[in-house]
Amino acid sequence: GCNAQSFNYCHVTIKFLCNIYHGFLKESFPPGFQWATSTESFKVEGGWLEGGKGETIWDRFGHEHQAFENQTVDLACDSYNKVDYDVYLLRGLQVNTYQFSISWARIFPSGHRGSLSEKGALYYDKLINALIESGIQPVVTLYHWDLPQELQDAGGWTNPSIVEAFKDYADFCFSRFGDRVKTWNTFSSPWVVSHAGYGTGEHAPGIKDYVISSYQVTHNMLKSHAEAWHVYNDNYRKTQGGKVGIALNSDWAEPKNPALPEDVAAADRYLQFMLGWFAHPIFVDGDYPAELKTQIELKRNKCPSSEPARLPVFTPSESKRILGTADFFGLNHYTSRLVSNIDGGCTPGPQGVGDFQESVDPSWSSTASDWIFSAPSGLRMLLRYISKQYLNVVSVPIYITGNGMPTEYGGDTFNDTSRIEYMRGYINEALKAILTDGVNVQRFTVQSLMDGFEGKQGYSERFGLHYVDFESPDRPRTPKQSAYFYSQIIEQNGFALSKGDVYEGTRMLLCYKCFLMAPPIILMRLDSTTITD
Repeated sequence: GCNAQSFNYCHVTIKFLCNIYHGFLKESFPPGFQWATSTESFKVEGGWLEGGKGETIWDRFGHEHQAFENQTVDLACDSYNKVDYDVYLLRGLQVNTYQFSISWARIFPSGHRGSLSEKGALYYDKLINALIESGIQPVVTLYHWDLPQELQDAGGWTNPSIVEAFKDYADFCFSRFGDRVKTWNTFSSPWVVSHAGYGTGEHAPGIKDYVISSYQVTHNMLKSHAEAWHVYNDNYRKTQGGKVGIALNSDWAEPKNPALPEDVAAADRYLQFMLGWFAHPIFVDGDYPAELKTQIELKRNKCPSSEPARLPVFTPSESKRILGTADFFGLNHYTSRLVSNIDGGCTPGPQGVGDFQESVDPSWSSTASDWIFSAPSGLRMLLRYISKQYLNVVSVPIYITGNGMPTEYGGDTFNDTSRIEYMRGYINEALKAILTDGVNVQRFTVQSLMDGFEGKQGYSERFGLHYVDFESPDRPRTPKQSAYFYSQIIEQNGFALSKGDVYEGTRMLLCYKCFLMAPPIILMRLDSTTITD
């Protein structure tokens, strides 16, 4: 054991002071609730040229020195060579679900079936089999931002031909892995691709065109999603019995002044320009939200010499093809915004076209990210909004497919109490939505299993439950405090403790030498006790 006599240990006390948290719900989640964590292929896999993998837009992004301190995804966390290690971490957390994404270019190096890499497919076979052997359900995302560079060279998501290429890629994945994978996300956070990849240019492929490209990208991704869903529905659902959906990201938007009707309307426009842009066509009527179309038409008339946005139009057959193509509503949610009404003029981009301005409440805790602020109640509000706005006709469950916050790189690699506070608040708000509001939420996914490559920020922002030493070629992983916390939440299925009525914290005796010497799964078995002081 790890004790004062044999090792230099640290005694860490995490106090949550739950009595301060207004309306904290000390209850359990429903039986069978799914607890998950996640990773994304380009952030963790590495092996950028191993097994015949093709170049992706994030490989190119790093090699062109676009990320923090010229960092790249060449090795990342080396998960390509550490399947057993990563599954070991998952067993220690006690999650029953693991969400990961497939790198399109690892299977089809050129983006097309004719370039199939069997070694790439075998890597995912190995990962899926290891998960199932450990009693962990694999959830697979077909596309999380890492497009094969050859497809990007042909226009990427702005080229209508990509719809057929994605359909073919999805068909291969369903046929190869669908006997074991029963939940599929076609896309994860596609808004980020449209906004940051093709609008502001902050993400790969770095295109800055919010007038045409950004909207065309959304158009083609929605059609690609629909085609993939129909492929599964027509050819695989009967034999495989799985589900196909999409993981959409959205902030919650609160009117800055709820007493002003114009701020209330602006907050709604914010949601329509972010969530509704994708959710409305799939869940409501096969077309973009009326508020989005009206606002863009308003700007087209107001700005004839500098049209700030050009929205493509679905044909009637395309709308029919898109509507209803989701077996669940996937939600990635990290933060909230206060929204006020402004005149955006003729400026491209959502704020200019949408006539809204966003801000944050000074009371919201900041994070290492300049866009993520902790406002847990926003999750509950957003879940209620989604249930009412999109799921009142077609009743499908909501899966929270991503929630988390980053800490800064450097300093204490273990102490991440700010993440624990964040997780505790957001998980409890999901519980309130289920038990108090009757929202059908069936899964909570914490992002992410380990630190990884965070786009332009490289490895400087840390989202992981496990710390990764990117200075070491072996890329060792070490559990953070939040890993222990999440494991306890999972073990208890919520916040209703068997011992005592009030959950006020966790006390853990921890030893850094133990971290270096012992497998992480052993550390997960450290005891915890209730604090009463």
